[in-house]
Amino acid sequence: MKNLIIFYDGGCPLCVKEMRHLKKLDEPGNIQFENINADDFSERYPEINVGDANAYLHGQLANGEMIYGLDVTHEAWSQVGKGWLIAPLRWPGVRWLADKVYLGFAKHRNRISKLLTGQERCSQCRID
Repeated sequence: MKNLIIFYDGGCPLCVKEMRHLKKLDEPGNIQFENINADDFSERYPEINVGDANAYLHGQLANGEMIYGLDVTHEAWSQVGKGWLIAPLRWPGVRWLADKVYLGFAKHRNRISKLLTGQERCSQCRID
């Protein structure tokens, strides 16, 4: 098992862009990337509620512990040696606000994607 499994929205151009970047940086292969929109996702991960995973980022550590939102982002970037870039978002005081901003981003990520990339959703986004 990998150090981290990230359950990401493969139909979100921004999400896929970040996963591509992480995968490129993950030379040791510490991260497993799982598209929650894959046809067989629910069969392979029946314990993951796809609706919840679509609402906010889910991750699973090697010990089976589930983590969510910016904790997944911080863990992923830590796995590729860049956790220091995200670490301030986990500091006490900042964490509460960062988590609220993240939830707003997650809720409106398709609109934000449209503004930034010109594409709201993609049917066949791939990270490889």
